Amino acid sequence: MATTTKKSNSTKTSNTKSKTSAASAKKVPAKKNAAKELKDLFEDGLKDIYWAEKALTKALPKMQKNATDKKLKDAIGAHLAETKNQVKRLEDCFAAMGKKAQAKKCDAMQGLLDEGKGIMEETKPGAVRDAGIIAASQKVEHYEIATYGTLAAYAKVLKQNKCLRLLLKTLGEEKKCDELLTSIADTALNKKAMN
Repeated sequence: MATTTKKSNSTKTSNTKSKTSAASAKKVPAKKNAAKELKDLFEDGLKDIYWAEKALTKALPKMQKNATDKKLKDAIGAHLAETKNQVKRLEDCFAAMGKKAQAKKCDAMQGLLDEGKGIMEETKPGAVRDAGIIAASQKVEHYEIATYGTLAAYAKVLKQNKCLRLLLKTLGEEKKCDELLTSIADTALNKKAMN
């Protein structure tokens, strides 16, 4: 009987905490220029990833220069070329919608790139830094995979068929890059970093 009362009291406490948290949570007011329709959200997402890809074209050469593993250096170099094509594809997507390509700072990508820079600063050159570069790169790839997947879903609903094709092509490249990075890490690089 005492056990039941104890459980009942802890449930009440838990429910009270949930209600307090819900009561203290506030609705976020929308900015003046907030997206009102899916097409606005789609355009904002394109501006965001356009900035992200352009920033990545500047960050990848630094990562390549700091990598020591040949396969990793080659993979970063190949992805730099792909990223430049991805920037062009985004410009084509804007053009298909009758819009000028426009970038809007992507806080998420900025954070990921800052983290990657920090990893390089906090590791000695060699296998450990290479493992860190792979980890940072895969975080970037996962962000891009999520973003391109979402934008492709929006393009499909909005019947932006040219954009959909372009976004799906890039999505496929990002997935392949992520798989390649995993295989490079798995083929002894992480083991080398242990020593």
